[in-house]
Amino acid sequence: MTPHTPNSTRAERGSVSIWLATSGFAMIVLAGLAVDLGGQVHAQQHARNLAAQAARTGGQQLQPGPAMRGETATADRARAVAAARTYLAAAADVTGTVAVTGGDTITVTTTDTYDTTFLGIIGINTLTVTGNAQSRITRSVDGVEQ
Repeated sequence: MTPHTPNSTRAERGSVSIWLATSGFAMIVLAGLAVDLGGQVHAQQHARNLAAQAARTGGQQLQPGPAMRGETATADRARAVAAARTYLAAAADVTGTVAVTGGDTITVTTTDTYDTTFLGIIGINTLTVTGNAQSRITRSVDGVEQ
């Protein structure tokens, strides 16, 4: 007669379901992390692009006198800041700051948020992204900076 041990098989009953539930939750979190971090990267690229375009727009606002005489071109500070801010306001989904330094460099910094899709499960509902870009005014002749 073989010994009967009914408790040894019953002790392991249900352990697979706990493992499956735990690993299933971990897989959902990892998939959510991939989706939401990809979305964050996209939002950051968008913020950087808007900063670059706003800086370019501000860099086109020159003081008319020196540039027309062939002298060093400098930004009209008030118009450059206003143009960059207007560009950012038209985007409506980012906030930003604009600064003109040295008379020839326009710096734009943007801030945006990405609303997560899956990471809300673990309490992360938004991710903040920033973009930074500069535009420098130069004078060039035949593609050579003067």
